[in-house]
Amino acid sequence: MRRKYFALIIAGISLFLAASLNAQIRVGFQVNIGAQPVWGPVGYDAAQYYYLPDIDVYYSIPLRVFYFYDGVRWIKRPNLPPRYKAFDLYHAYKVVINEKRPWLHGEVYRVKYASFKGRHDQVIIRDSHDPKYFVIKEHPEHTKVIHHTVIRTSTHEKVRTRESKHGENGKRENRRERER
Repeated sequence: MRRKYFALIIAGISLFLAASLNAQIRVGFQVNIGAQPVWGPVGYDAAQYYYLPDIDVYYSIPLRVFYFYDGVRWIKRPNLPPRYKAFDLYHAYKVVINEKRPWLHGEVYRVKYASFKGRHDQVIIRDSHDPKYFVIKEHPEHTKVIHHTVIRTSTHEKVRTRESKHGENGKRENRRERER
């Protein structure tokens, strides 16, 4: 009898821990398209860091800072150091890394992504015509922001699309709603 209760308690604790771990994973992985720079690669709804294999530098998307090694320690700065002044972020290959402090495992990334050095074939956000990137203020088509709202009822689902166009003063000039 005691073994059954003990097994039940262990099973309950295991389920509780599994549920809370699952919740932590979901909370930690958020969509951040609007925070990504226009020189970032397309195809990632969530990205924490870009690794630039050409110069062995990391870029933190949430903090908008670069991490580079100065020969002694890792330095955090909002701009690249002067030795990279000619480096072109728009044409360099970027690897998305969703790990805390990836520079601490720098050797792993240097080896793993060495073959990406010198590649210039990556499509960047600035050149994308996907409306999901229009929320980024620096995107050339930012004035065409499209908002989607999904309305669920017990019998069917409606998608309401509101297209708003922002003028030069940043205010909405026209607004059109449609349902399908």
